[in-house]
Amino acid sequence: MKKLFTAGLLLALIHIVYIPSAHAQLTSLPSGGNKRASVSEGIGITNVTINYSRPTVKKRDGHIWGELVPIGYVDQGFGPSKAAPWRAGANENTTIEFTTDVKIEGQPLAAGKYGFFIAYDPNECTLIFSKNNASWGSFFYKPDEDVLRVKVKPVKSDNNVEWLKYEFTDQTPSSAVVALEWEKMVIPFKVDVDVTGTQLASFRRELRSEKGFNWEAWDQAAQYCVQNKTNLDEALMWADTATSVNFGGDKSFTAWSTKAMVLDGLGRSDESAAVMKKAYPYASSNELYFYARSLTRQKKGKEAFEVFKMNYDKHPNEFLPIAGMARGYSAIGDYKKALTFAQKAHDLAPDKPNRDITANFIKTLQEGKDIN
Repeated sequence: MKKLFTAGLLLALIHIVYIPSAHAQLTSLPSGGNKRASVSEGIGITNVTINYSRPTVKKRDGHIWGELVPIGYVDQGFGPSKAAPWRAGANENTTIEFTTDVKIEGQPLAAGKYGFFIAYDPNECTLIFSKNNASWGSFFYKPDEDVLRVKVKPVKSDNNVEWLKYEFTDQTPSSAVVALEWEKMVIPFKVDVDVTGTQLASFRRELRSEKGFNWEAWDQAAQYCVQNKTNLDEALMWADTATSVNFGGDKSFTAWSTKAMVLDGLGRSDESAAVMKKAYPYASSNELYFYARSLTRQKKGKEAFEVFKMNYDKHPNEFLPIAGMARGYSAIGDYKKALTFAQKAHDLAPDKPNRDITANFIKTLQEGKDIN
C-alpha cells in the first residue's frame, strides 16, 4: 500500500509539472508564420490604432479573394458561429480603437475599441465593428454584438502586396482613409473627426482635472477659440478664469490680451480696448513687440503704431523696441521715419540673423514698400 501511495504521489507531481499554463508560455512566433502588427495615426487629437496579424500571399496569387477569404458569411467548422465574416487579418481579432467619437463612411461610431470584421464581396464589402474585441478570429462572432456595419466597394490594384497591411491615406486635418491592402486588392473606408468639437470636449474635461489649477490652461483653451473663431461665449468665461487672482493670471499680459481678443471677436471692441489698457503695464518688451506685430498682420496699423511707440518710450535704447518703431511707422505709411529707425536697429542688431533682417528693412523701405 505504501509503495502504491508513493507511486501515485509521484505521478501526481509529474502531472502537475507538465500541465501547460498560460502564465508559463514562452515567447514564440505567431502561429501560421503570420506577423503581428500595429499601425496608429492621429486625426486632430483623435488617435486611431489598428492591431492585427499579417498573413502572406505565399504563392497563392489569384486564390486569395473569394477563396482563402470567402465571400460573405461562412461556417468555418469550429466555434459556435455558423455564419462568420472574415477576421480582416489572421490569428486573433483584428481590433481598431478610436480615442474620440468618429464617423465611419459618414456613420457615427463612439470612442472605443472594436473587433473588426469584413464580409467580403467582390462588388461591395460589409465592414463590421463589433463590441467583442477579445476573441480569436471570427469563430465566436455574434451579429448581436455588432455596433456598426457600413458598406464599401473593394478596389483592384496593380500593386501586389505580399503581406497584408493597413495604411492611412488621403489625409486631411479632419479625416483619413484607412485602407486594407493585400495581394491586388484594397478595401478602403473613410474616418472623419469633428476636430473642433473633440478639441473643445477635451478642454472641458481637462480643465476639471489638476491641469485646471493654473491660468495657462484656461488661457490656452480661450486662445484656441479665438484662433478658430468658435465657442467665444465659453471662451470668455475661460479667459475670465485665466485672469482671476485665484488662478494666478491677474498680472499676466498674455492672459489679459487673450481676454481682449475674445471680446473683440464677440464684437465688444470698446471693452476689448479697455482690457488691453489694463494689460499693458504687465507686458515685457518682447510681449509688447509681438502683440503689436499681431496687430500689423490684422492690418491695424494705427493701433500697432501706438503699441510700438509705448514699447519704445519704455525701452528707448533696446534693439527690439527700435526695430518695432521701424515697423510702426511703416504700418502707418511714414516710410521716411521708418527708415531712420531701421538704420538704428541695424546698428544695434545683436547677431547676424537680425542684421540681415534689418538690412532687408532698409532695402524695402528705400524702395517705398511696407516692411510688415
